[in-house]
Order: sequence, then C-alpha cells, then structure tokens
Amino acid sequence: MLFTKVQKPETTARIAGLLYLLLIPLGLYGILYVPSILVVDGNIQTTISNINTHIMPFRLSIIVALITQIVNVFLVLYLYKLLKPVNQNLAALMTIFSLLAVPITMLNELNHAALLVLIDLNNQAKISSVQLEFFAEFFLELHQNGIIVAQVFWGLWLLPMGMLIIDSKFIPKALGGLMLIAGMGYLIDVFVWFVYPVFKVEFSAFTFWGEVLLPLWLVIKGVELRDWRRSHFV
Repeated sequence: MLFTKVQKPETTARIAGLLYLLLIPLGLYGILYVPSILVVDGNIQTTISNINTHIMPFRLSIIVALITQIVNVFLVLYLYKLLKPVNQNLAALMTIFSLLAVPITMLNELNHAALLVLIDLNNQAKISSVQLEFFAEFFLELHQNGIIVAQVFWGLWLLPMGMLIIDSKFIPKALGGLMLIAGMGYLIDVFVWFVYPVFKVEFSAFTFWGEVLLPLWLVIKGVELRDWRRSHFV
C-alpha cells in the first residue's frame, strides 16, 4: 500500500528508484526513439512514408508514452512520501510540478493519434496527399511544441527535489546538486527553443546524470531507517 504507515522508508526508496529507472526505457522509446527514426526533419513525404510503413511501432510509441506518464504519477507519490519529512511544502511543490506535466504530455499524444487518422483517411482517398502533408506537418510541429511545454514542468519538479535531497540526512547532497543541474538543463532548453529555435543543442542531454544516479542509489543503497528518522516531520 502506498500510504501505509508500516511501510519501511527503505522499501519506499527502492520502489521509487525502480519506478524512476523504469521511466528511462519507456521515455526513450515512446518519446525519443520511435519518433526520431520515423520523423525526418524537412521531409514530410519521407516522414509520412516511414510512419505508414512502420505503423505498429508508431502506435506502440503512443501507448508507451501514455504508460510513462502513469508510471510518473506513482513515482512522484513515492518520492513525496520519502522526502516529505525533510520539508513538506517543498515535497508538495515537487509533486504538483510533476503532476502538472502528466495531462499535458498525455493530451499531447493526441497530435500523434491525429497523424494516424490522417494517414487512414488518405489511404481511403478521402483526403489528398497535399492535405495529408500539410496537416501531418502541422500536428508533428504541435507535438514537438507540446513536449517543450511539458518540459517546463519536467525541469521545475527537479528543483524542489534537488533542494530536498540536499537538506536530507539520507541521500548524498551531491545527488541533490545533480538534480538541480538537470532541472536547469530542461528549463534552459525551453528558453532556447522559444527565443532562439535555430539553436539545436539540447542542454538536458548533458545534464541528465542525476536522473540516472539518483534512482540507482535508491535501488542499490536504499535508505537507512535511522538516517531517515533524523529528518524532522512538518
């Protein structure tokens, strides 16, 4: 049970770590891998052909993207339970920021679902290829912008988490610093996207290490009950 009082903090930490690690393959496949191999920048005809040829992986990427957000809900609830003793207000802020990204990201997958509808209509000769290309490009661009909007909260939720870890007695402060850096990386990407979109470097690709090391620490090391109790409940 998620909120049972008898659950040990070590168990909570390891479940949170496992959920966090699960986000990595799910996110890579659903949000990055399949779209990256099917979508060809500047060539909507090839993109449509790729999606039409590999329709099942594209459908699966939508499903995986949705599952990723469901996992994220449980992750932040376990992290809230683990980190609440440090500072309840910061833990609540972390949870709110994380949960705000969930409906944005899930609704954003409607843009990819729209591509499937358009391709089906084109296969049935109900819309022309010109119409298909125009609307396909529109929905792909809208999907990319939706990810950027969600990325605002992907960055924001890491900031209170990083501060909570730094103030905690049971997780290395260095991991908290890395989470702050990771959060800033996402936010810098958002700023650059809207202010200078031709700049293609993604800072989050270099600042994500905390999001790998933290769950590994939680799974392997866990949390000692003695150290966890040294924090003060609000």
